[in-house]
Amino acid sequence: MKKIAILGSTGSIGTQTLEIIRDNEDLQAVALAAGQNVDLMEKQIREFKPLIAGMWSEKAAEDLRQRVADLPVKVVSGMDGLLEISSMKESDIVVTAVVGMIGIRPTIAAIESGKTIALANKETLVTAGHIIMPLAEKMGVPILPVDSEHSAIFQSLQGRADNEIHKILLTASGGPFRGKTKAELENMTLEDALKHPNWSMGKKVTIDSASLVNKGLEVMEAKWLFGVDLDRIQVVVHPQSIVHSAVEYEDGAVIAQLGLPDMKLPIQYAILYPERRPMKAPRMDLFAIKNLTFEAPDTQTFPGLALAYEAARCGGSMPTVFNAANEMAVRLLLERKIRFVQIPQIIEAAMHNHHVIGNPDVSKILQTEAETYEFIEQEMKF
Repeated sequence: MKKIAILGSTGSIGTQTLEIIRDNEDLQAVALAAGQNVDLMEKQIREFKPLIAGMWSEKAAEDLRQRVADLPVKVVSGMDGLLEISSMKESDIVVTAVVGMIGIRPTIAAIESGKTIALANKETLVTAGHIIMPLAEKMGVPILPVDSEHSAIFQSLQGRADNEIHKILLTASGGPFRGKTKAELENMTLEDALKHPNWSMGKKVTIDSASLVNKGLEVMEAKWLFGVDLDRIQVVVHPQSIVHSAVEYEDGAVIAQLGLPDMKLPIQYAILYPERRPMKAPRMDLFAIKNLTFEAPDTQTFPGLALAYEAARCGGSMPTVFNAANEMAVRLLLERKIRFVQIPQIIEAAMHNHHVIGNPDVSKILQTEAETYEFIEQEMKF
């Protein structure tokens, strides 16, 4: 029996993780944590009967306590609750599917407690990869990627032995605005940005895909996960989202992982690794797909990707600024306070304002995040 704690159980990754647990009798959800969705959390508790459940706010936690008072579940709240769930002795695997830098400290706690990490929280490695990866190595803890692209790379590395990676080919769908010009982007609305052609994701990730910022975050994540230089990570736009990513080896061989766009496959692979099991999902039919195409990303029209490479090369605290500025910009877009085209402008302004801190600890990372938010709010008058 594999016992699983899910951070972000009411989000897209969390709910799909629970679908997999539902379909496998030897998987058990022993802990769940979410933000504010008390209604869904109550349903999840009643079905999966975890030992402990957490909500981000104490108000939501108190509401949940009253609703599940008839059940033997402990309800916790806030960061302390996340840390308790991450380090609980009853779990084997921690699925980190919360959004944002809130995931850093729980991930560290889980690693220090010897848990296997199924990582779906990009920000953890983007901002704190220099802390997370050495700690995982020291503790002998595997970090198994849940993102479809990083899972594809991980799968393509099976059987690698000591062979060198020549290049990682990180695929991108191009999002809903692929092929648009700068002039056309000026008229794109929030609703347009949320119309992803292939994937069903949360609003934040969907907007990040439209701006190619998501791919920039994945470049930074891949650097840490697979120990490769940025120059060895090439983003390739692949509109069909069938090739999820690939690895090119020194001899020129390219090994790729293909499949229909379905997040349950990488989630299940991370949870059950190295085992593969039948899964209730449609199968790929290459005869129906017929054509697979590949393009270079347009970093002139979508500068978010180029800014991500710049932030990664600067290193230190700059990736935190990139990530925090994007989080703030997406929030402002969702609140209809800015236009889509202003996202990279806000990121660039925040990066230019920042003085890089080398090798920041967690407190410096979180301080940089707060300072970036403050800069955008005060200096840019949003």
